[in-house]
Amino acid sequence: MTAHSTADLQRLDLAHHLHPFTDHPELAAERPLVIERAHGVYLYDTDGRRLLDGMGGLWCMNVGYGRSEIVAAVAAQLEQLPFYNTFFKTSTPPVILLSERLAQLTPPGIDNFFYANSGSEANDTNIRLVQTYWREVGQPQRRVIICRDNAYHGSTIASAALTGMASMHDIPAVHSLDVAHIVQPHWYALGDGASEDAFGLRAADALEDKILELGPDRVAAFFAEPVQGAGGVIVPPATYWPRIQQICRKYDVLLVIDEVICGFGRTGRWFGCDTYGIAPDIMTLAKGLSSGYLPIAASAVGERVAAALRAMPGRFPHGYTYSGHPAAAAAALANIDILAREGIVERVGSSTGPYFQAALARLLDHPLVGEVRGVGMMAAVQLTSDKARHAPFDPVGSVATRVRNLCFARGLVTRAVYEAVVFAPPLIISAEQCDELVETLRGCLDTVATQLGML
Repeated sequence: MTAHSTADLQRLDLAHHLHPFTDHPELAAERPLVIERAHGVYLYDTDGRRLLDGMGGLWCMNVGYGRSEIVAAVAAQLEQLPFYNTFFKTSTPPVILLSERLAQLTPPGIDNFFYANSGSEANDTNIRLVQTYWREVGQPQRRVIICRDNAYHGSTIASAALTGMASMHDIPAVHSLDVAHIVQPHWYALGDGASEDAFGLRAADALEDKILELGPDRVAAFFAEPVQGAGGVIVPPATYWPRIQQICRKYDVLLVIDEVICGFGRTGRWFGCDTYGIAPDIMTLAKGLSSGYLPIAASAVGERVAAALRAMPGRFPHGYTYSGHPAAAAAALANIDILAREGIVERVGSSTGPYFQAALARLLDHPLVGEVRGVGMMAAVQLTSDKARHAPFDPVGSVATRVRNLCFARGLVTRAVYEAVVFAPPLIISAEQCDELVETLRGCLDTVATQLGML
């Protein structure tokens, strides 16, 4: 691979590689950035340029790049047993031991795990688990799933139906699957003068309104992220999750918590459920489960649902060839060992996470910045054309995209979501590297503000 120049690799990429979530004419005009290696929190492209990875790969590189312990664990597993399936009444030591370890980490009552390869697949599994549960307990009419506007739960046909982003519903073959959506708890954009606490209650009460509209005897589950990640790091008001759980219990609606982004330390606790005091029936795990070293995901299933599945006569007709892949399970075990041994999760909660949030909050004096929100090691810098009115730019997202592009050009990886610039760096990022991230971002904001005549 090193024999190819950057230009050769870009040409071959454009000729043969179809990228996900990409405007291909735009990519052809700009040419792809080819990442060749990485270490710690930094990426290096094929021209040797260094970039601070402010997105942790894709919300997933929790323990950072270059972890030889994970590489060694995977290599040893590939030597001993590179693959065997978990169909046909078989299992393997890595998947058994990973399941035991996860049962120790997840909230009380979450003791069973069904494996997949991505969060999208795990959420497909969760739909089947939810609807199978209600059928087995004699309420097969409970099929409707409620999600939130602007939520992200995956890009397969089924998980895209759960996703609350309108753009995801433009994909051919995506259909409703008896899915309804309610307002997201995005106080900055939707609060309309209400206090955060009052808005949190109002947003949560939208769940009860939707349950009553659809009929309580038809609603199967509520799917939600503790913090909406890909939607722009939407941190719910403190009043939100307690009321949501009251409503779910009142109407006996299963609570499915999508921990794909929040899980494994991102919020400063092992799971977003721990941070917000949520007692789920099912959790979706992926990304930080292996810190992206190999694809693996899991549906973490509470006893109520698991008991119905275990008691069901006949087969549960669902699974993937690589459900519980032994090498991926070995990577996950080694990754969890690193998180625990080095106290990374606790450090995010007590020191580096608060430092990161405070460092970004220094940007609130900037004329482009309307809000800085986040928790632990995930954050959004909300841009605005009018601080008093919380107004976006026109078209929405245009300025955030300009800032994002400039950040890449100056060695900082970030992501533009609507009119926010979002971050989820590796959990190992130091205070000095947080300062580097913030100062690079400030310089980019200054440049764009000057171009707009706002500085």
